[in-house]
Amino acid sequence: MQAQSGAHTAGGPLAGRTALVTGASRGIGRGIAERLASDGALVVVHYGQNTAAAHDVVTAIRAAGGNAFPLQTLLGATGDAQALYTALDSELARRGLEPGFDILVNNAGVSGSARIHEVTPELIDKIFSVNVKALLFVIQEGLTRMRDGGRIINISSAATRIAYPKSVVYSMSKGAMETLTLALAKELGPRGITVNTVAPGFVATDMNAKLRTTPEEVADLARLSVFERIGAPVDIAGIVAFLASPDSQWITGQRLDATGGSQL
Repeated sequence: MQAQSGAHTAGGPLAGRTALVTGASRGIGRGIAERLASDGALVVVHYGQNTAAAHDVVTAIRAAGGNAFPLQTLLGATGDAQALYTALDSELARRGLEPGFDILVNNAGVSGSARIHEVTPELIDKIFSVNVKALLFVIQEGLTRMRDGGRIINISSAATRIAYPKSVVYSMSKGAMETLTLALAKELGPRGITVNTVAPGFVATDMNAKLRTTPEEVADLARLSVFERIGAPVDIAGIVAFLASPDSQWITGQRLDATGGSQL
């Protein structure tokens, strides 16, 4: 990855790099944004609707000595990828920074519980419009701006390894993501761009708080992992940080299981 002049002065393995993290206003996305910033990257904190949460992430990053700015675009709508990068180009120019970026973390996604007999066309459209269609076009448009030697990191799910019939459409969408990862890794090899997937298991975030409302539910979820605890955003962020770093240059087209050894 080539250095970008004028982005920031922080040191670290990602100094001089610019990282775009989608869905970074909370949960796993926030953890990733904060970690990449602590490793020296200028982080673009993308969010869809929660402006207050996104600005809180940026404030926290700056307070810790990092550099970041928020960027709002609603994914899943027509022209979403173009709108995202038009806004990014404008923000970089406004800050006197070089165009382009080095790291793309595709974390934004939507879920929806439904067994096979409950699936509707509307649910398929809702989930696939963000988790698959927007994902593909965010990458496609981003490749016109990503510098050679860059990193693409897709956040998938344990549901592609562990059967999860309660959310069959969501599981399908993450399977599509992993297939795309494999194809792109070969496509982008000549540019030195690596493409990998990180597949978390159960992680304690506000999005899934309803699954751990009692001590018994918490204990059941903790027992899924060989470490007998629930995952945290920082656990996933560390893996992403490695894949974003120069040390991961010989890894591409891979799915990294980030479930804490769940259901081995």
